[in-house]
Amino acid sequence: MARALTVAVQMDPMESIKIDADSTFALMLSAQQRGHTLWHYEVRHLALREGVLKQGAHREARVMALARPVTVQRVRGDSYRFGEPVLLDLGKLDVVLMRQDPPFDMAYISATHVLEHIHPGTLVVNDPVAVRNAPEKLLVTHFPELMPPTLVTWDVDAIRGFRAMHKDIVVKPLFGNGGSGVFLIRHDDPNLNALLEMHFARSREPLMVQRYEPAVRQGDKRIILIDGEPVGAINRVPAMGEARSNMHVGGRAEKSALTARDREICAAIGPTLKQQGLIFVGIDVIGDWLTEINVTSPTGIQEIDRFDGTDLAGRIWDVIEAKVGA
Repeated sequence: MARALTVAVQMDPMESIKIDADSTFALMLSAQQRGHTLWHYEVRHLALREGVLKQGAHREARVMALARPVTVQRVRGDSYRFGEPVLLDLGKLDVVLMRQDPPFDMAYISATHVLEHIHPGTLVVNDPVAVRNAPEKLLVTHFPELMPPTLVTWDVDAIRGFRAMHKDIVVKPLFGNGGSGVFLIRHDDPNLNALLEMHFARSREPLMVQRYEPAVRQGDKRIILIDGEPVGAINRVPAMGEARSNMHVGGRAEKSALTARDREICAAIGPTLKQQGLIFVGIDVIGDWLTEINVTSPTGIQEIDRFDGTDLAGRIWDVIEAKVGA
C-alpha cells in the first residue's frame, strides 16, 4: 500500500467547480480515497520568498502559499469542507497539482516560474518548466506532420493569403481556452478584416489560423494520455449551429474508441510528453488531424470513466505515487 502523501492543489475557487465534470475534483476525490492529505490554494495566494537571514548567510528560495486543508465528497451543494488557512511551505510537501484554468497569460507563466523553485523535490504535476514551454496551441506545432495546415502570425496579409488558399478557416487566439474567441470564417465571410482589427487593437498576441476541417461536425475527439500513454477518449460533438465542440458551449459528449490513426498520433507524441514530465495531457483530434495538446489543466476524465468504466484519476495517482516513491 502506498504511503500517504501531502498534496496541495493550486486551482480556481472550489465553489466554481462542477463536481460531475471537473477533472480536478476527480483527482482530489481519488487522492483522498487513497489516504492522501489535501490542501487547496488559489494562485493569488502563492509567494516566492528570498533574502538574507543574517550576515553572509543566504537563504534558499522558499515557495509559500496561504492554503486551507480540504476534504471533498460527491454531494451537490456540499462537495467540500475547508479547515483554517495556514501559511504552507510547498517545498516540504510531496506533490503540487497545478490545476488552475488558463488563459495562459503572464500570470500563469509567473506561477510556473515560482513553482520551478520546488520541483522536482516537490513533484509538480505537470512539470512547470514543460508547461511554460508547451502552451497547447504551440507544442502541437512541433509535430507538423500530424496537423492540418496551420498559420501562427501577427501578419494580416498572411492571414488573408491563408484563407485565399484554404477557403474556410478557423481563427483562434493563441493563448485562449475553452473555445473562447474561436471563429469559423467562411471563404466569403466579409467579417474577417473586422475580426482581425478587433483582435489586434486589443492584443499584442498572434493568432492561430487553421484550415477548417468539416469532420468536426462528427466530433472533436479528446484523448487522454497518462505519462505518454493513451488511456481513453471521448468524442465532443458541436451543437447545431455551433462551430465549437467545447462542452461548456453546448458540445455533446459521446463514447469513443481509439482508432489506428489516433494511436499513430499518440505514439508520435507520447515519448516527448513522458520525457518532459507531462503526466496528465489531453489532446484534440479532428478527423485524422491533431489540433491541440492540452497540458495546463486538461479535462475529460470523468466523462471517459462514465462511458468506459475506467478510473483515470486512479491511474494518474498510480504514476504520481511511483514517481515520489510512495
